[in-house]
Amino acid sequence: MSERILMKGNEAVGEAAVRAGCRLYFGYPITPASEIAEYMAYRLPQVGGTFIQAESELAASNMVYGAAAAGKYAMTASSSPGISLMQEALSYMAGAEVPGLFVDAVRGGPGLGDIQAAQSDYFQLTKGGGHGDYHLIVFAPYTIQEVINIMPIAFETAFKYRNPVVIAIDGLIGQMMEAVEFPYFVNPDEVPLPNWALSGKFRHGYKKNVNTSLELDPEKLEAINWRLQAKYHEIEEKEPRYDYVGVEAPETLVVAYGTVARVTMSALKKMLAEGKSIGLFRPITIWPFPGKALAQKAVNAKRIVVLEMSAGQMIEDVKLNVFDPNKEYEFHGHPGGTTFTPSEIEQILRG
Repeated sequence: MSERILMKGNEAVGEAAVRAGCRLYFGYPITPASEIAEYMAYRLPQVGGTFIQAESELAASNMVYGAAAAGKYAMTASSSPGISLMQEALSYMAGAEVPGLFVDAVRGGPGLGDIQAAQSDYFQLTKGGGHGDYHLIVFAPYTIQEVINIMPIAFETAFKYRNPVVIAIDGLIGQMMEAVEFPYFVNPDEVPLPNWALSGKFRHGYKKNVNTSLELDPEKLEAINWRLQAKYHEIEEKEPRYDYVGVEAPETLVVAYGTVARVTMSALKKMLAEGKSIGLFRPITIWPFPGKALAQKAVNAKRIVVLEMSAGQMIEDVKLNVFDPNKEYEFHGHPGGTTFTPSEIEQILRG
């Protein structure tokens, strides 16, 4: 049984990455994600890893590209404006089929916005914020412990599909403290080097590898894009994750993720104890979005309530997947960096 310790969210992100086998971190400070870089600068030398503070978010993301192209677990972390600057590298990595882990501690926007917790990066992360036809795999944990539990899965999923993965948290998860445990420790020396990795030399049984997204022949590029789309369809079939709490066929279905889902839980439990026909559907992956599971849970729901710390982004995926104009869709949002309170959510749900 692993020991439970009190730890700050951003520091837990770093420790979880180290224990998942990451030994390469490239970062640039930005509130509210800076402690992740600070922790990795302290922790990685203790385990023989390397930390580099890059000169910008562009540099950091492209360093992740280079290290991951060599078949290594590599990561960076940033917040909304910094993630915007990383979109070019993310598009390149998706096109070159290079895995890598990015953590986004989402803050209020648009523009510089503020440094408070938000969920306004949903479109940027789930719809492909860079150029071209591509997708990122995006996890959206709602507790620090779930961040820890997801970390090794995130690296494994990135390498399984040769695709960048994002863990989307927010300022609240990053700054709060919880008692957590780390039930794993991956030795990076035991992670086999993929046969597509760049090694700097020819190896027995391996062809010369080139990891690039450049293809000047339009017909070849079209074939590559269709192959990528087939991979994304496979991810959509195999990798959606969600959690559900509530009655089997609720009349009121609440949809929320991340911190908002966590705040919703106390109001939900109170109403369930009163015998209300209600349930909370929580996407754990916001791409691939668990649309089929959501549609099944929504079959008998008359009222679908979507709660987001934004002006309304995930609600588009909710409507698209439920696809029933006869239902009552209700959105409530906090787009400026403020958050819901349990009493506010209870008042909304009692409507």
